[in-house]
Amino acid sequence: MYKQMKLLLLVTLSVIMVLTGCASSGGSKEGAADQGAGENTENKANATDEAKPVSIKLHTFGNEANYNWEKTVAAFHEKFPHINVEVIVLSEKGDTQEALQKLDLAASSSEQMDVLMFSDPASYAQRVGLGMVAKLDEFIAKDGFKVADDYKVDTTLNGSIYALPGKFNPWYILLNKTHLAEADLEVPTDWTWDDFTSYAKKLTTGEGASKRYGTYFHGPQNGGWMEFVKLALANQADNSEFLKADGTSNLDNPLFRKTLELRLQMEKQDQSATPYTDMISQKLHYRNQFFNQAVSMVMIGSWMNTELGGTEQFPLNFEVAVAPIPKNNAGDEGGYTMVTTDYVAVAENSKNKEAAYTFVRWYTTEGQIAQGKNIPAWNGVDDSQLTSIIDTILSGTQNPEKVDKASLLHVLSNAKSSKIIPPVTYQSEMYKVINEEYEKLIFDQQDIDKTIAATQERVQEIIDANKK
Repeated sequence: MYKQMKLLLLVTLSVIMVLTGCASSGGSKEGAADQGAGENTENKANATDEAKPVSIKLHTFGNEANYNWEKTVAAFHEKFPHINVEVIVLSEKGDTQEALQKLDLAASSSEQMDVLMFSDPASYAQRVGLGMVAKLDEFIAKDGFKVADDYKVDTTLNGSIYALPGKFNPWYILLNKTHLAEADLEVPTDWTWDDFTSYAKKLTTGEGASKRYGTYFHGPQNGGWMEFVKLALANQADNSEFLKADGTSNLDNPLFRKTLELRLQMEKQDQSATPYTDMISQKLHYRNQFFNQAVSMVMIGSWMNTELGGTEQFPLNFEVAVAPIPKNNAGDEGGYTMVTTDYVAVAENSKNKEAAYTFVRWYTTEGQIAQGKNIPAWNGVDDSQLTSIIDTILSGTQNPEKVDKASLLHVLSNAKSSKIIPPVTYQSEMYKVINEEYEKLIFDQQDIDKTIAATQERVQEIIDANKK
């Protein structure tokens, strides 16, 4: 009953938001198979040659431009001709919040749902908690692989696997290489947050409406894009989240304080970061800010690989390079960064779970290669294939020659995920609280000490309320 009430509440909120037009913009979203996975999928293909035709529906936030669904589904159907896949794109503009609202509405309306895609761990965990997502443990055991061995991202939740990861999108710093050259700055291959703030100050020019900022932070906003409140936390091997692995709060970590201090310094003191009030009131977006050259550096996920060379909507009129997420100290091990993925799952209410799982496993392995849009989270692709994958991705942009491919390859080949902290079902509630307290800080309503104390207290209340 509790899960049904929560789903009803989600759906009610979704209806209100859809009717009032409150959906926000943004995402806050190759090679040979390894032998084991190849044998499994090949055996399935042979075993299902005479199988009864079945049709499944894939509900996704990803649009055709970013996900090549027509090409991807065609490749799947060639290998599994008895399974027809209908792609339901929930947001043509790739707005993940709009997609979630429509997904919840579809679930409440008992529409056919077979394969579901989530863009972040909080959305994934929350829908698992609502009973919308099926366990994949038995399918995985039957296939004979371990997620930790086959994928770069751990999707374990409450001791079970409910989704497999699609793309591997480490975060990086997008650089306007032309602006760097004008400021006599090199493309960084190894740097600290102190270096980043120095770059931002040197890259900031002009005044008033014509001012160009050194950097732009796209969050937090509406309980999303929380990566921007854990800048100093995220580049650690361990304890890189707001919660620790045992479920206790990590908000007493000095690196959480360092992130808040960094945001305050860059916006209030250095005035080298686009003001948070502008981002919220003007509904700014990182794509517009970067490609329109309103800022010189943007921290964002490598889903932007497909747009680095410019698109019809966002032409590229300057040189682009990529740098790794800065380290806290020069002596720290580099490469650790926030990593996003697509959580590809089977709907609990699906009447075609086996066919849906077949698609999920194929899509998160060979399907990522067929799609040709992202670096896969699947370990079946080795580093030697990275160059050809990047060439394929950049060839889909308008001006790939303007991209510093060497810097991109350097960042992607050295990127690594921190130890994964499985998301909790109340993650979105926690995000909302942290977002609210951050706004009080950035709007000068409270200082850092009060912000941290209030955030710790409110998050602890949520943790306690969800203890069994």
